[in-house]
Amino acid sequence: MAKRRQEDPPKGSPAWMSTFSDLMNLLLCFFVLLFSMSTVDAEKFEMMIASLQSSFSILPAGGTTVGEGEMISSGVSALEKFDIYFNASTQLEEGENEPVDSSQTTVVTTEQAEEALEEEGRRESEQMAEQVEELLAAAGITDQVEVDFTEQYVLINLNGALLFDAGEAEVREEAFPILDKLCVILGGYTNNLIDVEGHTDNVPATGEWYGSNDVLSMYRALYVADYIRDHTEIDPAHVKSSGRGEYAPIADNSTPEGRAKNRRVEIKIYNSLNSEGLQ
Repeated sequence: MAKRRQEDPPKGSPAWMSTFSDLMNLLLCFFVLLFSMSTVDAEKFEMMIASLQSSFSILPAGGTTVGEGEMISSGVSALEKFDIYFNASTQLEEGENEPVDSSQTTVVTTEQAEEALEEEGRRESEQMAEQVEELLAAAGITDQVEVDFTEQYVLINLNGALLFDAGEAEVREEAFPILDKLCVILGGYTNNLIDVEGHTDNVPATGEWYGSNDVLSMYRALYVADYIRDHTEIDPAHVKSSGRGEYAPIADNSTPEGRAKNRRVEIKIYNSLNSEGLQ
């Protein structure tokens, strides 16, 4: 019987090696993709920070925080060298062992940023207060109002006796000229939040319509706020009012003079940093 001829083995690599090679290529591409995604592009990251800051920041849109040396357009430079700090941090994350010059690295803490913002607000409020005082002097009512300021607003203090009769909330006609001149001044701050607060002394209200000092102070503030809305071009939504009653005195309620000072209406003009969202 003739022997079966033995078949020659197939030429080339075994079939399983092709499948294995394809799998290795796929794994290599996968890990290369992961590596590329984990690598930070510093330039694109800076652009992203600038975009987010101008779009979502609690600060007004303006200068960017990266590279330009300004945190906001008003002039806070709390993050003057943030781009240098970011580049140094990126080098450390990527494992580079080159020493970083500490003199070129600025790390800004939350407290420092808040202090810088507060200082900028105080500076702007001071400038606004000087402008208001000059306008009051030009209007001839400097002796009838008091002006003060904080890092958030300029405060115009009106004595309640000038505006209202005892126990009443409607503005006296004799007070209209004063409010008219104030409205002219307030008309220059159409992009600022105007807050009108009513205050009383600690003597219980006895009027027929206002059963408590809280209610009386609230209505007094409301009448003044409505007067401002009616006699200026300020957006009514920019003017708000509230009553504080007897709970925020500025003088001693045990004396007639102190009670007279506590019966007042305060008009607060918030600076641009604290009028966010109105512009």
